[in-house]
Amino acid sequence: QVQLVESGGGLVQAGGSLSVSCVASGRTLSTYAVGWFRQAPGKEREFVASIVWNGGSTYYADSAKGRFTISRDSAKNTVYLQMNSLNREDTAVYYCAERPRYTRHDDRTKHDDWGQGTQVTVAS
Repeated sequence: QVQLVESGGGLVQAGGSLSVSCVASGRTLSTYAVGWFRQAPGKEREFVASIVWNGGSTYYADSAKGRFTISRDSAKNTVYLQMNSLNREDTAVYYCAERPRYTRHDDRTKHDDWGQGTQVTVAS
């Protein structure tokens, strides 16, 4: 079973940038796609971005389009989320998870092997 581990979160000023990483351990990541989700206090976990492992097709939530970029490094078994122009509404715990083929990229119920999350805090 693969274990996904997020890292790279922290405190950043509004307007700043941050990159978070999702590393797969236990076995080579052979999933169809990996997604980033986030959960703010008192809110449901929401979709942020997704990338198809082979081919690299990407999908973004409207809130992330134009500001966030998802990418992957197959050799390192790692998925990245580069976040720019951060604002307070981006404050949340960011999680990565994998999903199989023929599932919606934004359906969190179809994602498995969730990591423990990494906290991103944007200060105004």
